[in-house]
Amino acid sequence: MTKNMDKEFAEGNLLKLLIKLSIPAIVAQLINALYNIVDRMYLGHIPEEGTLALTGVGLTFPIILLVSAFSALIGMGGAPLTSIALGKGDRREAEKLLGNSFVTLVGISVILTSVFLIFKRPLLYQFGASDDTIGYAESYLTIYLIGTLFVQLSLGLNNFINAQGFAKTGMLTVLIGAVTNIVLDPILIFGFRMGVQGAALATILSQFVSALWVLKFLFGKKTGIRIRTKYFKVDFRLLGKITALGMAPFIMQSTESLVQITLNTNLRLYGSDLYVGAMTILSSTIQIFTLPLQGFTQGAQPIIGYNFGAKNYDRVKKTVKYSFTLCMTASVLACLLIELFPRVIIRIFSSDPALMDIAVVSMRIFMIGTFLMGAQVSLQNAFIAMGRAKTAICMALLRKIVLLIPLAILLPKFLGVDGVFIAEPISDITAALTTTTVFLLSIGRICRDGSAPEKQQ
Repeated sequence: MTKNMDKEFAEGNLLKLLIKLSIPAIVAQLINALYNIVDRMYLGHIPEEGTLALTGVGLTFPIILLVSAFSALIGMGGAPLTSIALGKGDRREAEKLLGNSFVTLVGISVILTSVFLIFKRPLLYQFGASDDTIGYAESYLTIYLIGTLFVQLSLGLNNFINAQGFAKTGMLTVLIGAVTNIVLDPILIFGFRMGVQGAALATILSQFVSALWVLKFLFGKKTGIRIRTKYFKVDFRLLGKITALGMAPFIMQSTESLVQITLNTNLRLYGSDLYVGAMTILSSTIQIFTLPLQGFTQGAQPIIGYNFGAKNYDRVKKTVKYSFTLCMTASVLACLLIELFPRVIIRIFSSDPALMDIAVVSMRIFMIGTFLMGAQVSLQNAFIAMGRAKTAICMALLRKIVLLIPLAILLPKFLGVDGVFIAEPISDITAALTTTTVFLLSIGRICRDGSAPEKQQ
């Protein structure tokens, strides 16, 4: 973080700064989503086998989400701590956090690749695969897992670029990879007739390019804090702090994996492969329409973290207010578009008439609670930015573990397959209202306590 950026974080116009950081972050999130979404767009239109290919790739989501969750554990755990350290003027601590995070991400990559390659087939059957879809799922996942290291480094370390205020550089990380992916997808899927294997290969080659870009920047001279080999020895004190704070986004993403498993298995139980294929489309749609929310919160995180570390609590509160307003506006607009034009969205992924009929009805049910998602996402991430991991974890667990998963299991017993889809809006609305209430009741106390450990609150 440069001296000019320090001054801008401490004294600059907050709304202008938030938008300045958020726009590149939104673009980056949009580009990042293209890694997998473009795959699905192409796969769904493969002649004769498109629907099965799309369904098979959808079955790999739980494992892909879990891989991403581990990058969030370290990247989103270490980056806010880095922002807080920079706010305190402690650059040595910030670089130690970065070095420890790098080494840990490499170690995690080796473990994840080995474990999932060994157990992938039985896991995919547990996640709802059938004999018709297992071949597509296994072919895609095998190649994807080989690139786990690239995924971990590109996703995990890019958080440290954004935490310093280099939003445009962070955007370029995913832009470079996404352009590579978009170019390679049709060549490998159709040109070389590799199908789902081509889609997976395009994805990991793209992540490889992104990882190289991130490492070049963080080892270079343009960054405010660098990856330094002297900090490669794991400091368990710092690693404990990183994982404690990163546990919130880790649980958010890893429980999303559990949610996908629950939804897919119940859709297979009460419906068919077509319903699992519809869920692949719904998951892709959510990924697209929550991108602005992720971008706004990513833009707000370094501002909140820096000013929280510097004890500028009025600026913390104002930044949260702006982030909340922007996220709510985006989520209401997303809900309207989804409810009014579901066929237009679904046709991007598939033109199969049977899949279309199922997906239209399920999308309108599944997405009706999207209008309140802005509150949940913005305030949950505000807790993380202020180092209040336990509270953020509780809010994430409420929506997914306490509400969504039990409801997705129980409601189909009374309502049939539609019950799986109805569980989502009930959970979304209840969790958003609860998170808002908890934030309003606790923000004053958090600012009074400042940087005191959360357990003392």
